[in-house]
Amino acid sequence: MTHFAVVAPAFPSHFRVFQALALELIERGHRVTFLHQADAAAWLDDPRIGFEVLGNGSHPPGSLAATLRCAANPGGPFGLRRLIADMARTTDMLCRELPARLDALQIDAMLCDQMEAAGGLVAEATGRPFVSVACALPVNREPGVPLPVMPMAYEDSERARQIYQGSTRVYDWLMGAHRKTVAAHARVFGLSPRDGLHQCLSPLAQISQTLPGFEFPRRELPAHFHHVGPMRSASEISRPLDVEVNSGRPLVFASLGTLQGQRFGLFKRIARACAGLDLQLLVAHCGGLNPAQADRLRRAGATWVTDFAPQMAVLERADAVITHGGMNTVLDAVVTRTPMLVTPIAFDQAGIAARVLHAGLGLRASAQFAGSGALRRALVRLLDGAEFAPGLERLRGEVLAAGGTRAAADIVETVQCSGRRLTPECAA
Repeated sequence: MTHFAVVAPAFPSHFRVFQALALELIERGHRVTFLHQADAAAWLDDPRIGFEVLGNGSHPPGSLAATLRCAANPGGPFGLRRLIADMARTTDMLCRELPARLDALQIDAMLCDQMEAAGGLVAEATGRPFVSVACALPVNREPGVPLPVMPMAYEDSERARQIYQGSTRVYDWLMGAHRKTVAAHARVFGLSPRDGLHQCLSPLAQISQTLPGFEFPRRELPAHFHHVGPMRSASEISRPLDVEVNSGRPLVFASLGTLQGQRFGLFKRIARACAGLDLQLLVAHCGGLNPAQADRLRRAGATWVTDFAPQMAVLERADAVITHGGMNTVLDAVVTRTPMLVTPIAFDQAGIAARVLHAGLGLRASAQFAGSGALRRALVRLLDGAEFAPGLERLRGEVLAAGGTRAAADIVETVQCSGRRLTPECAA
C-alpha cells in the first residue's frame, strides 16, 4: 500500500477530478490524503479519503469564501492583483507547512495539480516521487502555442508567434507576486532556479484531462506526458436525471459552474433566448441564485431551475449545452456528443473556448455582451446538429481510447513502483 498526498488548488472543480483519481487508487488498496486549508474539506464527500488541515494561522476556517468570490469575479486590474496575491499566499503557506506534515503522515508519494506550484516544489525538495495532473488546460509551454489563459485562436505564422510571445510576457508580468514566491521557495529548498508553474512539473509523469484532438497542435510535450481524458468517479457517471423531459422537444442545459452560478443577468439572457424557440431549458446555478431569481428565470423562459443537476445524465439527454467553458463540463459534453455554446468568464475559459472552436465542437459568445438574439441564433445552429457532429464524434473516440481515471491510476501506480520516468509506450 502507498500513502499518496494530494496538493491541488482550493477549487471545487479541481478537487472533483482528484477525488475521482483518489477513489480509484483507494479501490486498489492505497491510501490518499488531501492537504489544504480547512474549508476545502467540504468538497470531499467520501469518508475513505483523508484530509489534513493546513494554514490555520494564515488561512483560517471561513476565509476561503472571500478568495472564491474574487476568483469568480476578479473585475479590473485591482481584483486581478488581489487574486494573484491570494495565489502567492497559498503557495507560500503550502511550501512552509507541507514538508513537516508529509513526514508526520508518512506520505510516500504525491499527486500534484499543475496549477499549484507548491506540490512540485515540496515533492522535489523532500525527495518524494510525484505525478503532475492537469485538471485544466496544461501549463506546459512551447513556442507557437498561446498560454491557456489567452483567448487567441491558433495560427501557424510568424505574426501569431510574436503575438503569443508578447502575451506571455504580459502574463508573466501580471503574475509577478506569485513568481517571486515560487522563486524564493526554490532557493530555500536548494532547488534549481525557477519562477513559474510550468517549471514545477513532474520529471516522472504528467497526466492531462485533455486530448490531442482538443489541444492546439503540440510538438514539444515531454515524452512522459499522458493524455488520459476526463477523470470521473463512478458515482458521478451513474447519477440519474431527476426531471421528466419531453422527448418530443429539444433540451438545452445551461450551467456556468460552481464559481460562476451567481450570474443572474447571463442566465436571464439565456432564458429569453430559449423562450423564442420550441425547446426545454434546464438551468443549474450551483447555489448561486436565490429562490426569487430562480422564479424570475422560469418566468423568462426556463423550464426548470435548480441548484445542482446530475451533469452526465443531463448531457446524455441534452441537444445543446450553454457553458462557461470549464474543462470538466466541456469534456463531459464531448463524452455525450453534446454541441456547446461557450461563454467564457474567467481563468482559462477563454483558451478553452478557442479550442472548442478549433476542434469544431461548438460556438463561442460573449458572456458580457451577447444579447438574447445572438444567443438564440447560436442555439439554432447548435440544435441543427449536423455542423458539429463530426468533431464531437471524432473527439469522443479519443476519449474512449484514452482510458480516463483508470489509465491515470495505472500511470500513478507504475511511477510509484518503478520510480522511473513513464512514457506512453511504457504505460502501454
